[in-house]
Amino acid sequence: MAQDEGHRDGQEHGHRAHAMLRGEVGPWDGRDHLAIVETRLGLALERGRHTESVSELTALTAAHPLREGLREQLMLALYRSGRQAEALAVYADTRRLLAEELGVTPSARLTELQRRILQGDAGLAVRGAAVAPGLAGAAPVTPAQLPATVVDFTGREAFVDELCEQLAGARDRATAVVAVAGTGGIGKTTLAVHVAHAARHHFPDGQLYVDLRGAGGSPADTDAVLGGFLRALGTPDAAIPDSPEERAALYRSTLDGRRVLALLDNARDAAQIRPLLPAAKGCAALVTSRARMADLEGAHLVDLDVMCPDEAFALFTQIVGEERAVIEYEHSTRVVAACGFLPLAIRIAASRLATRRTWTVSVLARKLADERRRLDELRAGDLAVKASFELGYGQLEPHQARAFRLLGLADGPDISLAAAAAVLDLPVEETEPLLESLVDISLLESPVPGRYRFHDLVRLYARACAERDERPPAARDAALSRLLDFYLATTARVYAIERPGDRTVDHLQATARAGLTFATPAEAVDWLFAEGDGLIACARQSLGEGMLRRAADLLLIALNLAESGAKLRPYESATEVISEAARADGDLWAEGRARLTRGIVYHFVERFEEADAELRRALEAGLGVGDPTVACRAANQLGITALNMNRQHDAEESFQRALHSFRAIGDEAGEASALSNLARVRLNLGHTCDGLELAEQSLAIYRRLGVSFRLANGMYALGIALTQAGRYDEAVRQFTDALQIFHDSRQQRWEGVTHFRLAETHLAAECPALSAEHAERALALQGIGGVWRRGTFLTLLGRALHAMGQTDRARACWYEALTIYENLGSSEREEVRGLLSGGPHGGGHGAMPSEGEDGHASPSLNLINGTDLISRPKSDGSPAT
Repeated sequence: MAQDEGHRDGQEHGHRAHAMLRGEVGPWDGRDHLAIVETRLGLALERGRHTESVSELTALTAAHPLREGLREQLMLALYRSGRQAEALAVYADTRRLLAEELGVTPSARLTELQRRILQGDAGLAVRGAAVAPGLAGAAPVTPAQLPATVVDFTGREAFVDELCEQLAGARDRATAVVAVAGTGGIGKTTLAVHVAHAARHHFPDGQLYVDLRGAGGSPADTDAVLGGFLRALGTPDAAIPDSPEERAALYRSTLDGRRVLALLDNARDAAQIRPLLPAAKGCAALVTSRARMADLEGAHLVDLDVMCPDEAFALFTQIVGEERAVIEYEHSTRVVAACGFLPLAIRIAASRLATRRTWTVSVLARKLADERRRLDELRAGDLAVKASFELGYGQLEPHQARAFRLLGLADGPDISLAAAAAVLDLPVEETEPLLESLVDISLLESPVPGRYRFHDLVRLYARACAERDERPPAARDAALSRLLDFYLATTARVYAIERPGDRTVDHLQATARAGLTFATPAEAVDWLFAEGDGLIACARQSLGEGMLRRAADLLLIALNLAESGAKLRPYESATEVISEAARADGDLWAEGRARLTRGIVYHFVERFEEADAELRRALEAGLGVGDPTVACRAANQLGITALNMNRQHDAEESFQRALHSFRAIGDEAGEASALSNLARVRLNLGHTCDGLELAEQSLAIYRRLGVSFRLANGMYALGIALTQAGRYDEAVRQFTDALQIFHDSRQQRWEGVTHFRLAETHLAAECPALSAEHAERALALQGIGGVWRRGTFLTLLGRALHAMGQTDRARACWYEALTIYENLGSSEREEVRGLLSGGPHGGGHGAMPSEGEDGHASPSLNLINGTDLISRPKSDGSPAT
């Protein structure tokens, strides 16, 4: 929602700035209105909305070049966004303009700001909490993520005092790190949450929490955790960098000057948590782990042992009630002793007794006494955890035990009610009360209504139970097969809604389940992104007999999870696992599809040589088994990869092959995609009329099929053609319509490159202020993109600023772009050197783009040596349309 508001807000600002440029504001909209805008922007800057403000301030300073207040705000916004050179360049531009126009120097206030920026004055940083994107004036974000403390927390007084004392000392030194270690089931999380609540008054700026799942086979991805923490602290999605190092640096910067506690639960090792540790004075990290982190520098280490007998009895009494525990005191002490004084085991035993009013404590004590092996396990390292869970598992009703075992087989971090029903082969109406009964006895958790998860150690135990107790063994594979069917059938419905006319769904493996249905396209997209982690995990683990082809199909039709950038890394990993498994199994059908998705993902991450090789293998495998889907789509994607490698004629040949294949199977959406891509080849070769005609044919097919994500792709391609033809107003309309569809489809990567194209078009149309505004929006949305893409955006922004007369800031942009290109060894560095030596075309100031062969202004602002950026290595990354 906040992103939607920011998007609409940005459009309004752009329209208003454009109106100011054209002199369309009314009498009351003059100085009074501008003062209101300036005040609003000042409030936004106070609350940390500097990144979002740069675009609007760039447009406003162009419309009102002599207004120093706006220049001051722009300098501050740029500085806080990490763009110090540009901030200083704004001052230089202002000083020159004031001297030329009015014969005066900048105000003392502006000069003082320049001095403070030069000195890196810490006082210029944002103070207090950042804010979530939305309207200026929103309340500061103070995360409060701690789980609820256990109401019957008992004992551990010495540990509580020690930990609270350590956390309280964070105010007087750099980050306090306290690491609590102990075996599974020892009560680390319960203690840490209790202490965190007790100490939260020392951290008024918020408390962060994450379960790092370190004890299981799928520990949490540190990069994803950093992203979640940054969002919780008020950082907009668009401002979150892609690289792990940049995320960690931004996290530390965001915490500077704040007093925040981070509870890092269930860590695997010190390496996993180091990027998550705050570095600011006044902050603290409280860590729990099965491993003792002796290699965590500067940490206060606490080894948590079992409860003493008195504490264990007190905990048992709290749960079952004083009357029952005291009356049967001796049996109660036997129960807690049989549990090895482990808090989790005691809690499970007591909870079972509390829910069975007909049982006496002696009944429970006798049950434990009969389990000789269980007593041994309770006293033996990790087996203590297993024994504790065995106590609860052994008392489950048969249908509960089956649900517990089978649900533990799924690899995803959590599971929805509908997916769980598929695993258990039960109606949703029967599944929900069954799962809730497991929640009631703490064998399952429900973080939000309709979703369930295991504690990582409980999941391990549940799987062990499935391996031991599920008969016949094939029942385990059958449960996973049902889950795979559920995901495949439902994702196929989402795919069909998003891509009307696409015949891929007609060539998928058959499923035994129908899957969910959706009332609206938005509901379908929401489901796909909500289920993304579990869906990818299911595909990755479905390597058993009869499941591999369906797993490959699932990844193929869930490609939006990667294309959007939302789940790119786990998706890439899954494609590699499945393609290798298919190769080892000799299944060319599955291998062709898995390699196809793997090649597309390599394209997304700009590994073009690897993408080309993988797609060729996919095409060979697909043709070998007569798979029409691979034959069509691999050829199309090979063409796109050839475009990015500047092999225009190879690209054209591949697109022609894809076009013929799509038409042969009646795939109209594929036909439109191939036509759109052919249009881009013809444009790159200088055949503007041909390119325009092909793009219009493509868009006509997409329009006939209906509004979808791919309709926006068609608009995007036509916009490029219209720009090259010099029909700028029409191009802007196409890009603007596409932008809204991309936004609604959660395709942030496409939003960014579309803003880039709008910036190109506005610059070609001699509207540099609008160009600069869209270039800034492209920069703000580039978090999913690569470093090279930032270079292209900065180069274009510099051209727009140069055309506006802001030459110093333009040069600052070009210097940063040059650094990027030189670090990458990219040929674009020569173009940028030319810009730095003499303006947008290597000479003069504000020169317009050169003319193309058809006499219209060709957008040479995005041409390098006569070739559109879209066709060069590391282009805008546009995937198949």
